[in-house]
Amino acid sequence: MADVLDQGDVDALLAAVASGEVEEEDTSGMIFSRSGRDMSTVEVRSYDFKRPERVSKDQMRALQTLHEAFARNFGAALSGFLRAIVEVRVATCEQMTYGDFISGLPNPTSFNLISADTLQGQMCLEISPLIIYPIIDRLLGGTSQELFIPQRPMTLIETRLIENVTRRGLEALSEAWESVRKLSFEITATESNPQLVQIVPPNEVVVVVGLEMKLSNRAGTMNLCIPYNVIEPVMEDLSTQNWFSVGADESVQISHERLEGSLERASVEVSGLLAETTISFRDLAGLSVGDLILTEKPAGDPVVLCVEGRKKFIGRLGRCNRNKAIEVIRALQPSDRY
Repeated sequence: MADVLDQGDVDALLAAVASGEVEEEDTSGMIFSRSGRDMSTVEVRSYDFKRPERVSKDQMRALQTLHEAFARNFGAALSGFLRAIVEVRVATCEQMTYGDFISGLPNPTSFNLISADTLQGQMCLEISPLIIYPIIDRLLGGTSQELFIPQRPMTLIETRLIENVTRRGLEALSEAWESVRKLSFEITATESNPQLVQIVPPNEVVVVVGLEMKLSNRAGTMNLCIPYNVIEPVMEDLSTQNWFSVGADESVQISHERLEGSLERASVEVSGLLAETTISFRDLAGLSVGDLILTEKPAGDPVVLCVEGRKKFIGRLGRCNRNKAIEVIRALQPSDRY
């Protein structure tokens, strides 16, 4: 065991540093780079290789936003089930190692293993006894005013009662993940001692979403542990650009539908172009009633159908119910000379 300094040793060491008898350790170092830049302006930050950050900040923000929607839906579903106001909110969203996550959990607790149908591996959902027993007391008709929190694993009856709560939580979680990928969650096992469960190695990176639950005058925590290797196939979908493009695509689709509906009700002018020719201004000025204008187009050739002055179709002159009509033959092609 390393030596531990008492207060007298600490005071003596500080006094020696202040008097100059002991020099302070120079922690500054030189920075070398091939780029040739001025390294004095480069920011250097320490990196802990024991806790690597495999999830980017944008993806962490996307995960937090996603589970904030889960918290709202779960709180509403739980309030209706318990007939009492239940507040659920996201308190923390961070990445750590699985060993650090397990070491911070109480024993006993409600530790549930969750699997998703299209993802490999398992997640963890831990619910604190500080909120579990008030919920059980509420389900059994109590008021939770003077409730004693027992330090023991849950009984079989208590476990079955809590299954009604966790089932609603998984339904809300599926609804929240629908914007990224359609997933169906299911509890595969339940344990009271989290130290006995090892779904990934202790040094594996996990994302832990910490939620705070409030029921009347009682409060507790709920932690959702998501190993990185489980959600790695969907990490690209969690980037900020894709995350916001989902809502943008929906809004663009709605705009397109509205624009299409407005265009369908709009009226346009349709005209038939019989023939085209050129004439001098002198001849145009000398035209009078009864004069004829000759063109190079035979009278039996198809005519061009124009929509708002633009040539769009090839048609044939005719008559329909004593009215002059143009029958559409085909659309005008770029190779047509009309």
